[in-house]
Amino acid sequence: MRFSTKQYVLNQNYFYLNQFSKNSLLPIQFNKFDTPGNYMLPQKRWKYLDADEAIVDDLQKQLNIHRVLCKLLVLRGVKTFEEARNFFRPSLDSLHDPFLMKDMDVAILRIENALANNERILIYGDYDVDGTTAVSLVYSFFKEIYKDVAYYIPDRYTEGYGISFQGIDFAKDNNFNLIIALDCGIKSNDKVDYAKERNIDFIICDHHLPGEILPGAAAVLDPKRKDCEYPYKELSGCGIGFKLIQAYAMKHDMLSEKIYDQLDLVAVSIASDLVPITGENRILAKFGTDRINTNPRAGIKALMSELKLTRILDITDLVFIIGPRINAAGRIAHGSEAVTLLIEDDYDTAIEKTKKVQLNNTNRKTLDKDITEEAFAMIDGDEVMIARKTTVLYREHWHKGVIGIVASRLIEKYHRPTIILAASNGKAVGSGRSVPGFDLHDAIDACSDHLVQFGGHKYAAGLTIELDQIEAFSQQFDKIVTERITAEQLIPQIEIDAEIELTDINERFYNILVQMAPFGPGNMCPNFVTKDVYDTGFSKILNGNHLKLNILKDGQDPKNGVGFGMGNYMKIMEKKESFDICYQLYPNVWNNQTKIEFKLKDLQ
Repeated sequence: MRFSTKQYVLNQNYFYLNQFSKNSLLPIQFNKFDTPGNYMLPQKRWKYLDADEAIVDDLQKQLNIHRVLCKLLVLRGVKTFEEARNFFRPSLDSLHDPFLMKDMDVAILRIENALANNERILIYGDYDVDGTTAVSLVYSFFKEIYKDVAYYIPDRYTEGYGISFQGIDFAKDNNFNLIIALDCGIKSNDKVDYAKERNIDFIICDHHLPGEILPGAAAVLDPKRKDCEYPYKELSGCGIGFKLIQAYAMKHDMLSEKIYDQLDLVAVSIASDLVPITGENRILAKFGTDRINTNPRAGIKALMSELKLTRILDITDLVFIIGPRINAAGRIAHGSEAVTLLIEDDYDTAIEKTKKVQLNNTNRKTLDKDITEEAFAMIDGDEVMIARKTTVLYREHWHKGVIGIVASRLIEKYHRPTIILAASNGKAVGSGRSVPGFDLHDAIDACSDHLVQFGGHKYAAGLTIELDQIEAFSQQFDKIVTERITAEQLIPQIEIDAEIELTDINERFYNILVQMAPFGPGNMCPNFVTKDVYDTGFSKILNGNHLKLNILKDGQDPKNGVGFGMGNYMKIMEKKESFDICYQLYPNVWNNQTKIEFKLKDLQ
């Protein structure tokens, strides 16, 4: 946040924004040495996570590893030796039986009938990473065993999200009798009825929250439907597609490798769609990432080559490097371009296709930067908007392919529920993002009288609204959020897994820690705190604003770390007083030597 010095009122070691009304006054804490004329980023809340001490003690006796590592396991729901073994050694044999999913038997029977009767099958999916990977997975599987199958990705700009009437008309005009919809359709009751009138059946494979009435499809696969007893509820859309082909393969005694070949796509979807990396998702993510690093499909291999990625990739690389490039097709051009890359078998052809993917991503980054800067200016120049506990912004010329990214950028800066809207077909379409702990989907639902349609998750949602309803929606949304959100939810928070000493940081500790990966929602990379450390005098600022730390405590050996974009914290080191650090551990490899160092998250 950028504020002039006039916007602060000093009160001990807090500054308050005087634009906030008395009832919505929100403290923003800064480091004590700071002054209004010497602005720094707000200090985050440190929330220490608690675990049952008795369970931690018992687990340590069984595992004989560092007690802090046992606490990390308990925080992740691992409480026994057997659970720890399964956690550290995930197995594909632990995947759930796909026929436990409601309607799975019906879905497989409908596909079998389609194949037996030579019906045309259309694989239909959304234009984002989850949708395009899901389509690529299901299409690739069935294309090998059945010739009359095709795929369809809706156009973001002419059709919008999910199943469209235009897509159904395409299916009718081209004699498709069965549509398998992936990562969409759970609320498309009218579209499914429209298709049924044209003698087209749907199999819905979705992971979004259903409405009160399910679509009248031949089968509806969604673990979140109330009558579904499938043990794991958090699969991605691509994950639901994987369970579909897994069920078909099981029933027809196909080799497991036939479906495990598709796990690279599942891993990309899990990472990019930010679903919890727990339970079944953790197994799928691990083996999918392993496949990317050992034997990826031609399209992913070509993309890695184009980006000169020669290191071992992890979930973070899929989130920030691979995923955005696959996503860029649907944002800038057409989602089908991502599918053509992901289903390509020839490596040389895939290399050519990656060039278009890279161009799309370059254009996406430019749009992202320009719109984000314009949004910042709109908020920072409006005292009323600054004082709100929400952000709702609309500009007709904004590119709707990147508004979801822009919403995330604004969350990083203002840390409040955010919806960004752009014009589309005479209406406004929006992408919303939330802050930890606040249910965005429920808040939008409370304002649904102003909307044409909406859908999504607790932390991310999409919506369509008439242009003349934007202001009324914005006012009601801010009212609903103000009533429901807590002051704590409006302050950035870091969850602290454990306090450790510098002497705890060694290779044995780290080698066990890294086996808890893949990290992500539900199994985040652990944050540690070490208190009362000192600068050795060798800490310094690198490349303008990055902090290279060299610290010690009570005569212990110094440790190195880095704080990206944290150069201002050098002022703390210069005071020659002790301070507390919050950080994550990582291996720093240099000249074939590995040292375990820390990546600074915050400093107090």
